[in-house]
Amino acid sequence: MFKNVMVYRLGAESLPTLDEMEDALAQARFVECGASQEMSMGWAVPRGKEHGALVESIAGQRILKFTVETKSVPSTVVRRKADEEIARIEATTGRKPGKKETRDLREDAKRALLPQAFSKVSSVWVWLDAEQDLLILDAGSQSRADAVITALVEAVPGVAPRLYNTQRTPQSAMAQWLAEGEADGAFQIEQECELKSSGEDRAVVKYTRHTLDIDEVKQHIAQGKLPTKLALNWQGRVAFTLTESMTLKKVGLLETVFEGTSKEKEDNFDADVAISTGELGQLIPELVEVLGGELLEFGATPAGVASAGGAAGTVTTGRAHQATAADLATADDGSAPF
Repeated sequence: MFKNVMVYRLGAESLPTLDEMEDALAQARFVECGASQEMSMGWAVPRGKEHGALVESIAGQRILKFTVETKSVPSTVVRRKADEEIARIEATTGRKPGKKETRDLREDAKRALLPQAFSKVSSVWVWLDAEQDLLILDAGSQSRADAVITALVEAVPGVAPRLYNTQRTPQSAMAQWLAEGEADGAFQIEQECELKSSGEDRAVVKYTRHTLDIDEVKQHIAQGKLPTKLALNWQGRVAFTLTESMTLKKVGLLETVFEGTSKEKEDNFDADVAISTGELGQLIPELVEVLGGELLEFGATPAGVASAGGAAGTVTTGRAHQATAADLATADDGSAPF
C-alpha cells in the first residue's frame, strides 16, 4: 500500500510500449554505492527478484520502483580525522594549513571514511495511469518527488509531469469541514488534526485520538487558525491524512476492502497492486470533486480526461531541484510497495 500519495498530471499523450520503457529505464538501473561513493540512485525491480522486469503492468497500471542509497559519515568524525592530519602537518612542517587546504583535508577524510559508513536504502513507488493521465508517487517529501520526476523525464520520452491544482484549496476545505463538524461527499473526519496560526506567533494546536466535533476546534478556526493536516476516512475503506499541500499521508486500506477475499495473499504482488490502485483510483477523483474539480490553466482540458467528473490528481509542487544525499537521506523505507 502507498504510505504517501502525491499525484501529478502525467503529461504524456501516449506512453512507450512496455519493452521500450523497460529498455529506457535499464539505462538508469540502480547500482549499489561503490566503496567511496556517497549516493547512488536509479530504477530497481518492483518485485525484488533478480533479473526481473523494471516495469510491471497490472490491470492496465504500470508500476515502477525508484531506489536511492545514501552513505553518510558524522561531521564530527570527519572533523576529528581531518584535525589529526592538520596536527601532523603542523608538527612535521611547522606550518598551519590554510582554509583551502583544510577543506581539502576534510574532503579527503570523508572519502577515507565512506567505505566504513553504513548505507541507507530507500525506495519511492511510482504508479503510471496512462488512461487517466496521472502520475502517482509514494513520496513523503518534495525532494524525493523531484528526484523521481527528474529521473523519469530523463529516461522516458514523452513524459512531462506538471502541477495539479484544484479549484478549492485543501486548507480552505478542511477549515470548513472542521467548522461544520463534517466533511463533504463520502469522506468522514477522524480523530487527528493540526491547526496553525497565520499570525506572528505561529501557534500550533494538535489533536491526536481526540474527537474534533467540539466547540474548542471551531473556536480555533474562528480565531484564524488554519488546518495543515486532517485525518479522514473514505467510505470506511481507506484512511489517510490530508495535508495543506494535497499530499495524502499515512494511507491505509481498512478491513472492509478485504472482505470476501482470501487472507492467504502474502507476496501476491499483483493482487496488492490491483486492490490498492483500484481503491485509490476511486478515492482521488472523489477528493478532487469535493475540492471543486481541477483548476485548469487557460481553460485547457488535460490529456486523458473527458470531463470534470473524471479521475484527477492532487498536490501542488515547487520548482524541481537536484536532490542531494542530505535531501534523500530521510527517505521512507520502501521495502514493500503496498
